[in-house]
Amino acid sequence: MSDSPSKMSPAEYLQHIKGTLRAPEGDVHSEVENLDELDINFDELSQDEAEQPHTDPPAPQAAEADAEQVLSKEGLYPEPECVESDSPLGELFHRVNHLLGGHETKKGPFRPLAPENLAKTGLSYEEIERLVLKFLLAKGSASGRNISRQVCLSFQIVDPILQQLKQDQLLAYKGAAEMGDYEFVITDFGRDRAKRYAEECSYFGAAPVTLEDYLKAMEAQSIARQEVCEDDLKRAFSDLIISEDMFARLGPAINSGRGMFLFGEPGNGKTSIAERVTGCFGSTIWIPRALGIDGDIIRLFDPGVHELVSDKEEKSLLNLSGVDQRWVQVTRPTVIAGGELTMSELEVSQNPLTKICEAPLQLKSNCGTLVIDDFGRQRMPVDELLNRWIVPLEKRYDFLNLPSGKKIQVPFDQLIIFSTNLEPKDLVDGAFLRRIPYKIEAPDPTEDQFRALLELMAPMMGFTYDSEARKAVDYLINTHYKEVNRPFRACQPRDLLLQVKNHCVYHKQPKKLTPKGFDFAVSNYFSVM
Repeated sequence: MSDSPSKMSPAEYLQHIKGTLRAPEGDVHSEVENLDELDINFDELSQDEAEQPHTDPPAPQAAEADAEQVLSKEGLYPEPECVESDSPLGELFHRVNHLLGGHETKKGPFRPLAPENLAKTGLSYEEIERLVLKFLLAKGSASGRNISRQVCLSFQIVDPILQQLKQDQLLAYKGAAEMGDYEFVITDFGRDRAKRYAEECSYFGAAPVTLEDYLKAMEAQSIARQEVCEDDLKRAFSDLIISEDMFARLGPAINSGRGMFLFGEPGNGKTSIAERVTGCFGSTIWIPRALGIDGDIIRLFDPGVHELVSDKEEKSLLNLSGVDQRWVQVTRPTVIAGGELTMSELEVSQNPLTKICEAPLQLKSNCGTLVIDDFGRQRMPVDELLNRWIVPLEKRYDFLNLPSGKKIQVPFDQLIIFSTNLEPKDLVDGAFLRRIPYKIEAPDPTEDQFRALLELMAPMMGFTYDSEARKAVDYLINTHYKEVNRPFRACQPRDLLLQVKNHCVYHKQPKKLTPKGFDFAVSNYFSVM
C-alpha cells in the first residue's frame, strides 16, 4: 500500500497521523495523546466506507510534497480527497484534525464543538466539583468515565478534577476500572460538602452552558434566517385541505419570522395550522440541556416540548463527531400554551425544594414557534399579557429576572402566533396590533372543501367512500346544512364521521355511510348548537 493518505485504510490513516508524519512545532505531541481517547470501531468505519461509492484517488505525490501539505496553513492535516465530509471516515478526520488544533475551512450549520479544556467550557473548577460530588452522593460510586458521561464533558477534562478531589480527600479509589480508569467513591468529608452543595441546588446533570455561548448559538440558528417557499408550505400542510388563497397569505407571514394573528370561527383549523407552521422550516437546532448564570442552573431542554433528533446511526461514532455533549439536537420547537397560561410561566421559576430553575415558555420556543391558543381566554388578563410582551415583540429580545436578583437579556426569537375565536381589534389596542404585522382569517370551508374533507377523513375512520357514501354525503349537506342554513366548519367532517363510526360499532353493523347514520350523528352533535 502506498504512503499517500488518500489510499490508506482508516486504521492506517490514524497511525500515519499519530506516528509517521513530521509534527509541526509547538505542543502538538501532547495533543496527539488525545487520539488515544477516541474509542474507534475501525471495522465499522471500513464497512461504512465500503458501502459508499468512491472516485479514483489522485496519483501519489512525493514524500516531500506530502510533508509540505501537512504543514500548510490551511490545516495541520488536510483532508484526503477520497474522504466524503459526511461519511464516517470524514467524521473521524474532522475529529482528529480538531484534536490536533487544525481549523476546518468549510462552514456549515451551527454545531457546538466539544471543549478541549476546562477553560473553553466557560466553567470553573468549583462548578464541576459541585456536580461530581452531588452525583456521587446520589450514586454512591462510579468510574471516572461514567462521571464524565454524567456531566457531559470529556474524560480528559474531568479526570484531572477527579484526581484533585482525591488529593483533597473528598473522593477515594474503590477499585480499578477498565482502560486504566478507577472506581471513585465519596469520602465522609466529601459527603458533608456534597450535602451542603445539594442544599443550595440539587442539580447534578449535564454541566451547564454559559449564557454567552447560548446567545451565539441562537444568533446562528435564528428563525429569521430561515426562508420558506411554497413547496415547503405545502409539504408541512400536506395532511390539511387549505385553499391557495390561504397559502398565499400564510407564506409571507411565516417568512417574516415575527408574529401573526390567526382568527376565525371555532373549528376552522386555526390550531391545526399553527401546529404545523414550524414544519415549514424543516431543520433542526442545537440547544443546551441547561444554562448556568452566576450560580443559577436554568433547565432549558424539556422532553415535553423538545423532540430529540434520533442519533441511532451515529451512536457508535458519537465520540468522533466532536460535538459538545452538553447540547442536544432537536427539531425546531413548537410550544403551545392555551387558556391555562399564567404570568409565572413567562418568567424563570425556581423549585423551592431543589433550587433548580425552569426556563420560561418563550425561552424554550426560541428558534421555533410559540402558539398562544384561545387568546383572550387565558387566566391572566389580556392587558397583562400584552404589557409583558409589547417590548419583546418590537425589540426581539426579552429581560428575565433570576432568583439571585440579577436581570439578564435573552433573545425573543420565535414566530409567535395568537390564535383566537374573537376579533383581534376587540381584544387589543392598535399599539399591540401594529407589532403583530400579519392578521389572517381562517374562513369557513366552501361546500367543495367540506366534501373533500369528508372524502379525506372517511377512509381514516374505516369507511369506504363509494357511490353509496357520496349519496349519503349529499343527503347530509342538503338536509342538515342547506335547508337549515347551517354554516360549514372544518372540524365537522371528522366529528360527524366519528359519531357514525361509534354508532356502527355499538350496533355491530358494518362501517358504512348512510343517511340514517348521519341523522344520528347530527342529532347528537348539533343538539345544543
